[in-house]
Amino acid sequence: MISLHINGQTHQVDVPEDMPLLWVLRDVLGLTGTKFGCGIAQCGACTVHVEGEAVRSCLYPVGALGEKPVTTIEAVGRTPAGAKVQKAWLENEVVQCGYCQSGQIMSAAALLTQTPKPTDADIDAAMSGNICRCGTYVRIRDAIHSAAEA
Repeated sequence: MISLHINGQTHQVDVPEDMPLLWVLRDVLGLTGTKFGCGIAQCGACTVHVEGEAVRSCLYPVGALGEKPVTTIEAVGRTPAGAKVQKAWLENEVVQCGYCQSGQIMSAAALLTQTPKPTDADIDAAMSGNICRCGTYVRIRDAIHSAAEA
């Protein structure tokens, strides 16, 4: 059994240590807000926070977590940065199809936690691994700036 600390709760899961965190979240715990996109950590749809850092859960082995806390899209709104980002996302009408948005929000919240007043270069660097097939990048940048000003 592996003990996981996810969204402020402890879960005991009976899974192999090399199982990707994404599949534990989605298939074992039923937290389906984190999306599967590419499976090779290139698109960002599976982004979650591990100890506040944005990580790609599709390749992160659950056995590597140890005692590190995990935050998913289901709970990021409980954090100051996450709440600001979610509000800014709505106000700036970022979402188009929505599939990538949980990963986008998680990356943006991690950025604002580490860099409360990001420049365009900071945003580009932090968000470069998140693909939006609908091309909402301008609205994403605007929303991050709005969240930083809130």
